[in-house]
Amino acid sequence: MSPQPPDQTYDRSFDALRTGFTAAVSHELRTPLARILALLDNADLPDADIPTLLDQARAEVEGATALIDEILFLSELESGKEVVSLGHTTALPVLEDVARRLEDAASRAGVELAVEGDPFADVPLRPRMLRIVAENLAENAIRYAGHGSRFLFSVAVAGDSVVMTAADDGAGVPDDELPRLFERFYRADAARTSRGTGLGLAIVKHIVVAAGGDIEADGGTGRGLRIRATFPR
Repeated sequence: MSPQPPDQTYDRSFDALRTGFTAAVSHELRTPLARILALLDNADLPDADIPTLLDQARAEVEGATALIDEILFLSELESGKEVVSLGHTTALPVLEDVARRLEDAASRAGVELAVEGDPFADVPLRPRMLRIVAENLAENAIRYAGHGSRFLFSVAVAGDSVVMTAADDGAGVPDDELPRLFERFYRADAARTSRGTGLGLAIVKHIVVAAGGDIEADGGTGRGLRIRATFPR
């Protein structure tokens, strides 16, 4: 029997994914670099406010650095260099600690943070990975839920699963944009002017799925956003 020709479908799919990701990274990095160049050009003007321009340029550099850090972290997750699951972690203390640490940022944004749930529920994540998930979910609400909204972390045991929910009652996301929330670099219309990297929810999804869990989002315009991660016990 003659050998079967190698199946090139996977290679072509991987190459297409890699090419698309590279193009997206290039586009995302080009934006802060263009802003920095514009700020430097403005510094040459006779009436330039140099201290303000320097502060703005510094903010752009910090944003680009955060983006690069998250790109590298996501790459390490996908390559397996970062171990997601190594035993179980009791969820509630980590969620409470994240909420405390983000209290000042939430207060400035006019968002109330709350945590509730089963004190014994644990998830199949390393503490660091659970913290990264929690921080990204809470920061997403702080950025986009809107002034006067409330964000709630909850965790509960449901049969053979542990369910961790991050829900706010804020501005919400249009129904047609919900399926794309976990895509790399995707930003809903209301988020496109923010300083977010567009990678936070993609990182959350990768960590949850790598630990054997599932994740989904629901809500709608004016109905807030609820992100629900379900883990096996």
